[in-house]
Amino acid sequence: MRDALTTPHSNPTNPFAFTPDQLAALQDPKNIELLHTYGGLDGVAKGLHANVHTGLDPHTSFDSNITLMDITHDKQQIKDSIMTEHVESVEQQHPTEHITGPYAKRSQIFGLNLLPPVKGKNLFQLMWLAFNDKTLILLAVAAVVSLAVGLYEDIAEPEYDPNTGEKITGVKWVEGVAIIVAILIVVMVGSVNDFQKEKQFRKLNAKKDDRVVKATREGKTVQISVYDIQVGEVLFLEPGDIVAADGIFIEGHNVRCDESAATGESDAVRKQNFESCYHAMFSSEKQLEEKSDFLSVPNPTATTSSITSSDTEPTNNNNNNNKKVVKATTTVTHKSYPDPFIISGSKMLEGNCTYLVTGVGINSYYGRTLMALRTDNETTPLQEKLNGLASMIAKLGSASGLIMLIVLLIRYFVNWKTEGIPVATEIVSQIMAILIVVVTVVVVAIPEGLPLAVTLALAYATQRMLKDNNLVRVLAACETMGNATTICSDKTGTLTQNKMTVVAGTFGSSFRFVQDPPSNRVDLSDLKTISEKVPAPILRLLNQSIAINSTAFEAPDENGTIQFVGNKTETALLQFAKNMGSENFEQLRTTWPIEQVFPFSSERKAMATVLRIPHPTKSGEFIYRCHVKGASEILVEHCGHILTLNAVKNQNPEHDYDVKSRPLTHEDMSRVGRIIQSYATRSLRTIGIAYRDFESWPPVGGHASTVGSETEVPYEDLIRDKGLVLLGIVGIEDPLRPGVKEAVKACQRAGVFIRMVTGDNVVTAKSIAKQCGIYTPGGIVMEGPVFRNLPPTEMDSILPRLQVLARSSPEDKQILVGRLRELGDIVAVTGDGTNDGPALKMADVGFSMGIAGTEVAKEASSIILMDDNFSSIVRAVMWGRCVNDSVKKFLEFQLTVNVTAVLLTFISAVASQHQDSVLTAVQLLWVNLIMDTFAALALATDPPTEELLERAPEPRSSPLITFKMWKMIIGQAIFQIVVTIVLLYSSILHYPAEDPTLKTIVFNTFVFCQIFNEINCRRIDSKLNVFHNVFANRFFMFIFVLCVFLQAIIVNFGGSAFQVVPINGVGWAISICVGFLSLPVGVVIRLIPDEAFGWIFMFNPAARQRYLGGSHHVESPSVYVAGNERIAYGKSATYEPKNNHAAAAVKQEEQDLSEESAPQYTPNNPAAAAQPAGGLPPAWSQDTFEDQNQDTVLSSGSLEQPHR
Repeated sequence: MRDALTTPHSNPTNPFAFTPDQLAALQDPKNIELLHTYGGLDGVAKGLHANVHTGLDPHTSFDSNITLMDITHDKQQIKDSIMTEHVESVEQQHPTEHITGPYAKRSQIFGLNLLPPVKGKNLFQLMWLAFNDKTLILLAVAAVVSLAVGLYEDIAEPEYDPNTGEKITGVKWVEGVAIIVAILIVVMVGSVNDFQKEKQFRKLNAKKDDRVVKATREGKTVQISVYDIQVGEVLFLEPGDIVAADGIFIEGHNVRCDESAATGESDAVRKQNFESCYHAMFSSEKQLEEKSDFLSVPNPTATTSSITSSDTEPTNNNNNNNKKVVKATTTVTHKSYPDPFIISGSKMLEGNCTYLVTGVGINSYYGRTLMALRTDNETTPLQEKLNGLASMIAKLGSASGLIMLIVLLIRYFVNWKTEGIPVATEIVSQIMAILIVVVTVVVVAIPEGLPLAVTLALAYATQRMLKDNNLVRVLAACETMGNATTICSDKTGTLTQNKMTVVAGTFGSSFRFVQDPPSNRVDLSDLKTISEKVPAPILRLLNQSIAINSTAFEAPDENGTIQFVGNKTETALLQFAKNMGSENFEQLRTTWPIEQVFPFSSERKAMATVLRIPHPTKSGEFIYRCHVKGASEILVEHCGHILTLNAVKNQNPEHDYDVKSRPLTHEDMSRVGRIIQSYATRSLRTIGIAYRDFESWPPVGGHASTVGSETEVPYEDLIRDKGLVLLGIVGIEDPLRPGVKEAVKACQRAGVFIRMVTGDNVVTAKSIAKQCGIYTPGGIVMEGPVFRNLPPTEMDSILPRLQVLARSSPEDKQILVGRLRELGDIVAVTGDGTNDGPALKMADVGFSMGIAGTEVAKEASSIILMDDNFSSIVRAVMWGRCVNDSVKKFLEFQLTVNVTAVLLTFISAVASQHQDSVLTAVQLLWVNLIMDTFAALALATDPPTEELLERAPEPRSSPLITFKMWKMIIGQAIFQIVVTIVLLYSSILHYPAEDPTLKTIVFNTFVFCQIFNEINCRRIDSKLNVFHNVFANRFFMFIFVLCVFLQAIIVNFGGSAFQVVPINGVGWAISICVGFLSLPVGVVIRLIPDEAFGWIFMFNPAARQRYLGGSHHVESPSVYVAGNERIAYGKSATYEPKNNHAAAAVKQEEQDLSEESAPQYTPNNPAAAAQPAGGLPPAWSQDTFEDQNQDTVLSSGSLEQPHR
């Protein structure tokens, strides 16, 4: 197989130089020598008819086939083209004749970036699995015996009419056939439901895996679906991306990838171009002599991989030997050899690059891994809980069936004493009849519909949630979200529209501009006049900074309009530069070579790009200009100079970028600080723009390090000695999303505590939080660096009032989520960045942003918000509660039928002289069909209503069957049993006990009791209106009518099969009226207070608290609590502060909502922070704790305010 990698293929239909296996061998294991044999990057691109600069061209014609001999660097390595029959194309392995389009030939040879669909079970396989239920098999065997005995009696021992002597048509075989038909119907309906469910989940998975990536085609940057990626494609990678296909590095800066998903090692792997990597790995003659045999064919079915970036590194030369030692896991990552191989499934940690795609779909590394790891969907916690409950009920049902069998057999054999021993066929027939009834009772008792109800509810909910812009990735999250107690939400794009526009700004310290300034403010310039008032060199430098220091690009939207695509802050700045008359940003990006890129980091809150620019005054020399943009208040701290727009200084520029600056004074710092505060109080995001020129690169006296061909300078070298020159501050407006205020209020009404966790500065965050309704009187606003340094006791006391966490890093979010979960909260969190991954994983439910989120964040999340909208989270809460309620509704209905049917069958069979149940086996199977399948479909598809948000979340310890449900189950069961026994054994209808008409009326009444009880079970609380929103559920209406219609058909035409006879209008009136009584009985049961049954728990206070503990209804409190103070949710509409001063503070806050700045809580020291009440209070960075936090009510003594 080794020779196959360097042997030109002999497939005349393949115009490319490679087969899929040959390209796959580059990646697994990483094989740089083979890449050299293939001619490096240029050779592979040539062999794929691709261009690494302009990308794929749909008009490329394959006039002649390229072979390995045409591209190789070493023709001696290439074998003769002989005996290559074993080298197959994808087309031979997986027929793709149906593929059409401009890239059809590529797809036919190298495949699509799709995995073959999982081979699902067909309908007949699902039916067989459903029939493999032990009780159904037992019932089927009994039915076959009954059928055989019935046929024998009808044929061998026919009955004759005593009056006419004519032969009576035998019908004893009908019951056996009816049972078999009923079993088939039950199996068929269950299988169809499973089939539909699998089909829905396949659709959801396809939607879940789809995403867009940035590519170059025909020289233009475009966005394409991940499914449309072709071999030969040029793709872009940015921090947070998950690599969608295998490939080879083209160009980029400071690229590190996390390949732990592939290699199992957590070290970040550097990526550089082929030439640099080849030189680094084979520069030593010793290494060239010791290099191993790299040529090998990957095993497409292997479950593990030999992939690695560098398993060895040279030992210290002082040892006078050149051994290789295995790298320790603690080796510093920058010491490892870089490689040019981009592995699918790996994650971009930092840097930006482009790469050439060499493997897609099943021929990519990740594709082969996924093919080997395909597993079935896991069950959710609710499904597991219900499976346990179903198992317990099945055991009880089986036990009752066994007792019933013993009792009926004893009764039957005792009757022989008085009636004599019957003939053999009659004995077999009667024992089979007893066995059939007993097995049918067991079938009815086993609630196989419970898992079906959960599956249906989840399948329906996930499908509908997708329409509400919630793409559920983890099914368990759907049900968990319903009981979330706190939501930690991002600001940008989630609470706001993420449609950013520069509306204000300041260049230097004095040139201020706004959008549409008031006529009386002559000191403010209009945005439209900037290009006229600002000197050209300054404009050019600003435009250079904005264009170079971003990754956004232009692309047509769905309407064909060209617009900026990418990070919304960057698109706002690019649009701002365009409005100022800037040159084309793409032209600016290609004018100067880039030395190093520092992508945006949540830790430093900034990004930077270093350019090599011809020296403006010294011919032949260069300067290195570093453009920096980031959080304004952080960036200003690193500036030592500021731009000046003094007209005299800017009169005679020496060159196009001749800008003047002056030292940044204390007054300037104070003025800039006030400008930032003023923008922030208007809810504007403030971005600082700065630059710095270096005479050499790396900077003299810096801390640069060299790896391969790359020299890396740490970000700290850019900002040291306050060397940055501040160009200006811009304020970017991002208006609130419509409906956010109402959504926040709805969550608070539902007992869900909303926290804003944002990277924006504290004033902007507080202003937005007030607009949303998240920040309320009594809340605390805090900065991330302060929060993360709090001692645990201090943090616990702050958390119940912490409403806004500003300037927070992903680590702060992770600390917050972890601490809230430890305090007992069920936490939902939103995140969009790569570093949000740990917090999203740690949370009970992680929401990632479908638009702004990185692929790492999406992989870590449970639910993807397709529109990045907070209102969609509220819909997820409603759907979660709806799923939980749907299952409980069905559970209440099914348990009622179970209890009633089992007891009724047992009582009537034992009381009967011939051991006949009032409900026959076929009748019981019909009831079983109603309650298992139809009821599951009807009750599991109720849509959510706003009413669901008018109660508190249920704690983790809450019982699956609440006391209200038990009350209804037992009450309805008693009603149905009493009614049936009265009809059956009293003379109220004037029929003998064994009369078929009476039995038909009883059966009809029993079924209508279930049908009306289905309506009754639409509510599981104490509210009386069971018809609320009933017309919104078309499934329910259809199934209700269908059940009534089928019951009418059965009674009138069921005859011998169902052992019924047609009944008159009176019989129908009795059945329907008695069945309808289930509704008023339900009203009466709901009106009985739960506390009336408190005596049941007199010996178990814990159970009393669990079942009767509190009201579900929640008023809207003015201050919300969390964690250990969860009890306050349902008790009071307001929170009483601990002292009069705090009460007065709350009142003052309600009167004054226009603070100039927000609190930044900083304990003086850990000892002071932990002082008890009466000690010195901790200090704030600007004023005292009391002065800055007159609106804060503390929750524990660790931060108690001193009394005046």
